[in-house]
Amino acid sequence: MLIATIGFCVFLGDSLISWKSKKQPTISRSSAEAEYHALACVTSEILWLKQLLRFFDVKAQPVMLFCDNQSAIHLASNPFSHEHSKHVDIDCHFIQEHVNSRFLHLVHVKSEYQPADILTKALPQQQFHLIMSKLGILDIYFPP
Repeated sequence: MLIATIGFCVFLGDSLISWKSKKQPTISRSSAEAEYHALACVTSEILWLKQLLRFFDVKAQPVMLFCDNQSAIHLASNPFSHEHSKHVDIDCHFIQEHVNSRFLHLVHVKSEYQPADILTKALPQQQFHLIMSKLGILDIYFPP
């Protein structure tokens, strides 16, 4: 059993516009399940942002969603792999609907390059600074 902290970062172009870090209220049976709950959470956030952009007459393009768990990506992409994943059934259908509509495109990213990790775990200094630069966050008191 796994009690996980989910985290995500949402970018519009190169600009970080939304982020979240939250301890999951439920216990996951696997890391894939925890990652799948995080995917459902970020998908909800993206859909809310899509509606907000629509209010400003901005058409939302398909979204690339980076995930560092290949099992979660496979689960979302393969409708026949649910035999062993009945415990994530609701999230599965929710995410699959948006993947099948081609609004979401799930892309694997190596864990060491996952920007959301800065919100959920302690990182080595070099990786921390790499991710900080990817997020566009600069320390104004630290000389370049």
